[in-house]
Order: sequence, then C-alpha cells, then structure tokens
Amino acid sequence: MNKLTLVEAWDKVFPLSKNVKHRKVTFETQYGLTLAADLYEPAGEATTGTPEETKHGAIAVCGPFGAVKEQSSGLYAMRIAERGFVTLAFDPSYTGESSGEPRRTASPDINTEDFMAAVDYLSTLPNVDAEKIGIIGICGWGGIALNAAAADTRIKATMASTMYDMTRVSGNGYFDASDNEADRHAAREAVSRQRTTDSQAMAGGVIDPLPQEAPQFVKDYYDYYKTGRGYHQRSGNSNDGWRTIGTQAYANARFLYYTNEIRSAVLVMHGEKAHSRYFGEDAYRYMVEGRPEAGIKPNPCPQNKQLLIIPGASHCDLYDGGYSQSEGQGEPKNLIPWDTLAAFFSKNL
Repeated sequence: MNKLTLVEAWDKVFPLSKNVKHRKVTFETQYGLTLAADLYEPAGEATTGTPEETKHGAIAVCGPFGAVKEQSSGLYAMRIAERGFVTLAFDPSYTGESSGEPRRTASPDINTEDFMAAVDYLSTLPNVDAEKIGIIGICGWGGIALNAAAADTRIKATMASTMYDMTRVSGNGYFDASDNEADRHAAREAVSRQRTTDSQAMAGGVIDPLPQEAPQFVKDYYDYYKTGRGYHQRSGNSNDGWRTIGTQAYANARFLYYTNEIRSAVLVMHGEKAHSRYFGEDAYRYMVEGRPEAGIKPNPCPQNKQLLIIPGASHCDLYDGGYSQSEGQGEPKNLIPWDTLAAFFSKNL
C-alpha cells in the first residue's frame, strides 16, 4: 500500500456528532491505489473483534464529483452512522488524501472500482455484517454508484442523491445540448490538442468570481463550494477543478447500460427544483422500464426501486440540507430526510 500522511485534526465543514465514533482509515483498490477514508460508527459500542460483537449494516459514501470526504459525503456518512450503521466516507483515487498521480484524474473504471474496494474493506470489519453492505453516491458519484451496483452483487442497497450521469454530461453537454457528432468531434479535437501542449493544465472547479449573469445552479454551486458553508482546501470543486485531460475517458463511456438488471434495492433522490433532476428521473426510468427502443428489457425486480423527489430542493440543497440564504449563513432548511434514508437501508440490507 502507498504510505499516506493523513490529517488527524477534525477539518470537516460540519461539526462532529457526539453520537458517533470517528477514525481515519485506508484501504487498497485493485488498481494498486490506496484510498483515504473516514470511518463512522455508532457511539457507545466497543470494537473487540470477537464473535459476540454486534454486527451492523454498513454503507460506503462518496461524492460529489471533485469533492472530498470532508464535505457532503462525510456529512451523509455521519448522519447515517447516528442511526445505527457503520459508514465509510472516502476520497476517490487521485483526489483529496487518497493516492494517485497525477492528481485530479478520473476514470469510469477506476472510480467504479473505488466503490467496490470500499465494499471490500467494509466486509472485513469485525462489527460489520458482510451480507448487509450498501452504498451512497452524491451528485456525479450517483451515476458511479449505479454503475457499481450493476457490477457488484455484494451491494445490497444503493442510493443516488442529486445525481449526475457524468458520462452523459461529458459526452452530450448539459441538457444534452451537444448530443451530436459535430460537437463531440470539436470537443475531442480540443482535448486531443491539450494532451500535446500542456497535459497538466487545469480547468473546471466552481467559477470565481461569480458572474452576475450566471445561471442559478452555478450560483448554488458557488454558495456551497466558495463560502464557509462547504469550502475545503483539498476539494477540486472548491478550487481549481481537474486536469483538462484528467476526465477525458468519461466523454467516450456510458453508464446505466445494465442498470435495468440491478436486482438489489435502489433509491434515487432528487430535488424538485434541481437543474440536474433529469439525470435522476431518467436513471430511474431506464432502471425500471429498460429501453425498449434499444432492446433493453424492463427490470426483473422493479418493486424495490424508488424515486424520491424532495419538494422545494435545489441540486446543492441535497449536499447538506440547504440554507435559507446565501453565503452559508442563516438557518438550515433540513431538506434531507435522514430518517427516510436510514429506513430504506434498514429495510433492504
């Protein structure tokens, strides 16, 4: 395993709950990368490693795409651990405190493996029931979570929150506005030239300063990533984004092709007012109904699939529950139904 130097001080964008125990851990993927993670366990229980130890259901959490475990995924993990689960919020390969060079690189295959390696790790813990493991993917990691669930039958329950399908948006643009050969060819030419001119050039992240004419969803991203609400120094979304060529593989790949064959339980949660809502609704429809026009059959187990739309919620509201005014100030809206999420996993793990 790669030797990682982890920050031991609490540096999350949310306070530590008194109802959980927390520690830093590492685990290895099948690609030889070592991932850094935060393990959350219900407070008040001893971990002895004995056969008599209480066995919990466990959940691995990651996302949003470009974020780190100190942000939304850590909050989800902590809140679910408060409700009796062992949870693991991890930094993806090439991101945050995890290993991998060059930094800020992403791959559909490697990122799917990140989730499956997290399941590997959880299954070895003495206080985890290896037959009761689920995953949560937030934003761009929602699509990755569905891809992992389609591949790994050890995953007994999956939740995709405020999801993006990163392969679809990378290849088609927002709202499928560039879903044509000419636009894709132009994008391929641009990134191909970048490989031979400056392969380390950075792009993306949340725009700063924020233009007055920016769309509302861009303003929402700024409100989370660029203020005290969600800023973190290791987060690509908070800072300089990705290597320009670091996500090239996503544009030529496609997730969700075999999600109609997921037999385990899936909950897709999205905000009513989210610009990204079409990703979640389409993912749910493809998963349950298949795609008859492409010869893809309906799901054999539709009864354990659920679409949950949160009234009044925007995309970023489901990162942390939302706030009543900008700049991360004001009272939380508390739009994430934590007890509902815990009930979903309790029922299906």
